[in-house]
Amino acid sequence: MKNDLFVGVDVGGTKVAAGLVNSEGEISTQARVAMTSNSSAQRGLESVLSAISHVIPQGAAGLAGIGICAPGPLDPQTGVIINPPNVPCWRNFPLASAVQKLHPVPIKVDNDANAAALAEARWGAARGYNNVFYVTMGTGIGTGIVFDAKIYHGRTGSAGEGGHVSVDYRGPICNCGKPGCIEGLASGTAIGQRAQKEIAAGATSSMVQLAGGDPAAVTGLTVGKALEQGDELARKIMTETSEIVALWLSNIVDLLDPEVIVIGGGAAGLYKPFFGTLRERMPELAVNPRAQEIPIVPARYGADSGIAGGAALCA
Repeated sequence: MKNDLFVGVDVGGTKVAAGLVNSEGEISTQARVAMTSNSSAQRGLESVLSAISHVIPQGAAGLAGIGICAPGPLDPQTGVIINPPNVPCWRNFPLASAVQKLHPVPIKVDNDANAAALAEARWGAARGYNNVFYVTMGTGIGTGIVFDAKIYHGRTGSAGEGGHVSVDYRGPICNCGKPGCIEGLASGTAIGQRAQKEIAAGATSSMVQLAGGDPAAVTGLTVGKALEQGDELARKIMTETSEIVALWLSNIVDLLDPEVIVIGGGAAGLYKPFFGTLRERMPELAVNPRAQEIPIVPARYGADSGIAGGAALCA
């Protein structure tokens, strides 16, 4: 095994995915195991170690490092998992040092959006750029900031929570407790909820049929399918939501002035037909006079962003 190989590990509330990644960001062997998140800290650790063992069955000899994307809050400097809501088995758990006891190589731990941002900057859609703003659109909205080819963590390691930047102080209350967060307005979850409200108010749409006749079962995925079929309500919802995202991105540009914006995540496909709109509207809304120079591009890594991100932490 060459020493230019890394193991990337993606820890979620129900699964742990691991993969072997080379120095060009290409993923070879992959494995997925169940995550035991509601038991003891040791059981949770065993899930991580099991996933790692599936991709390096002969141990970590020759590896350059193991990077782990874990739910936050966490301390990226110490590798301690503080109190993640989705993985309650870990409270102030020293994940990095626990893994290193079995695998004596450099171990890095960070949250998934930060790590995915670094992977895109190092190997993906933002390769060649030093200053990157990364967005992952899914059930929620996560972001990562890369400055000078390094993750920007801030003073305490908590920087980069762009999904909880409010764009409407009268907006819906987000799960974080703030009103009008972009996550509560433009995530896949929020898009599905907006569609449900429109249908409940009397709007007609093929989304009801796509959801098996149950308007309450409409999700962001349903909106995406309806959009592909030319559904007018789906297009209306996504047009309005894209305008909100353009406003949010213009705020980000005025604050950070990144060289590139990368959009990934499970709900990114909903926005792909509107990338042109985002590219047009963001400069119009931004104060930055050169905002039109900032490209908005789709991410290279999809479902494997956590694996690639974990590896990038060590690369």
